[in-house]
Amino acid sequence: MATTTSVLSKGQMLYRYSVNLHQATRRFSENGDKGWFRSIFVHKVDARKDAHSNLLSKKETSNLYKIQFHNVKPECLEAYNTLEAEVQNRLHQDQDYPCEVVGSWNTWYGDQDQAVHLWRYRGGYPALTECLKKLNNNKDYLEFRKERAKMLISRRNQLLLEFSFWNEPLPRQGPNIYEMRTYYLKPGTMIEWGNHWARAIRYRQENNEAVGGFFSQIGDLYVVHHLWAYESLQSREETRNSAWLKEGWDVNVYYTVPLIRSMESRIMIPTKSSPLQ
Repeated sequence: MATTTSVLSKGQMLYRYSVNLHQATRRFSENGDKGWFRSIFVHKVDARKDAHSNLLSKKETSNLYKIQFHNVKPECLEAYNTLEAEVQNRLHQDQDYPCEVVGSWNTWYGDQDQAVHLWRYRGGYPALTECLKKLNNNKDYLEFRKERAKMLISRRNQLLLEFSFWNEPLPRQGPNIYEMRTYYLKPGTMIEWGNHWARAIRYRQENNEAVGGFFSQIGDLYVVHHLWAYESLQSREETRNSAWLKEGWDVNVYYTVPLIRSMESRIMIPTKSSPLQ
């Protein structure tokens, strides 16, 4: 009986200790920037005060991006590229349409016979809406869509914003290959991802390989796309290996890997008309 009472007494003491510890850590975390305990867990961005899109995207611009993934019938890929380039050039050069093609590629390693297009809408959602209304009243564009549909197996798209700490994708000369690394994050982890990569991106600038970083707004959510440019696959390997020699890169990987549900990489070759060569 004495033993049973002693066990119960110890259990009660452990319970009270656990409760007190929980209350203490809450007080630490709620008292501003006081103490080392909070400094371990604090984020640079307080996700409770604003939408993720406002906290992570560039304030000085109102750019909206659309990425398209078109799976093309193998026998139609060359004709598809020719047709797509013609229409892109018209839209890109027509000031009446508030959109511009950032880059167009064919996937080399990844989904085969796939075309990837990245568009920029300067002016955000109003620019996107204006562009769609005009295109829907453009007979030539409607005919193009009918012709293009004959060449496609499937297609999907996403609307994206660019991370504030990444480069804005600008035209570049080639020849380059491009890697798009896509990360499917656990819901609720976008702010943490952004805070880590805001520091990590400085490790990946030496060879001008960083092209752009984006996160989804409409379509599959909690999706991040990082776009990189390399002279060759060998250059890609050397550049990525060099990052591991820099103090701090390993810490970024350590803290961001647990945020990922899955990820994929595609190596892409720019089309002849792509501003990113």
